[in-house]
Amino acid sequence: MTYPDIPSYKSVVNEDDMGVNAPLRHQQVISRLHVELGILYYKTRTIPYEPLPETMLAEGYGNPVPDLLLYDHEAEQTRIIIEICQTNGERNDVLKVIRLIDEQDYGIQEGFVFNYKTGRWLRYRKGDGGLVTESAFSDLLQLDLSGFLH
Repeated sequence: MTYPDIPSYKSVVNEDDMGVNAPLRHQQVISRLHVELGILYYKTRTIPYEPLPETMLAEGYGNPVPDLLLYDHEAEQTRIIIEICQTNGERNDVLKVIRLIDEQDYGIQEGFVFNYKTGRWLRYRKGDGGLVTESAFSDLLQLDLSGFLH
């Protein structure tokens, strides 16, 4: 019995298809937030929005995918987004959060950027006029997100 030739590893994985930049620490932070917020949503039912990691904001190819979003099933809209970054990506993630909240109609009310290198949280809310504050407190959830990462 003969088997077909197995293509080389290089031809199986196209680097252009591997567009996610997800270092271990980045994924650990997403996982931790997802689990902790998931307990509050699924088990204790103390938050109204479902946490979903790396989920498109709308159906269809080419829609933005935040690191973590909190989805309002009643309104069928994303209410909170969280981006995880390191220092050299912080500025771009902040601009992305502002743009998604102010310029798009996804229903997002609050956005956060967490820099896992510095431990710094930045928050932007709809109506803040481009002004970002250093805070991990979610007005919508009435809780401090930083407590999940200690």
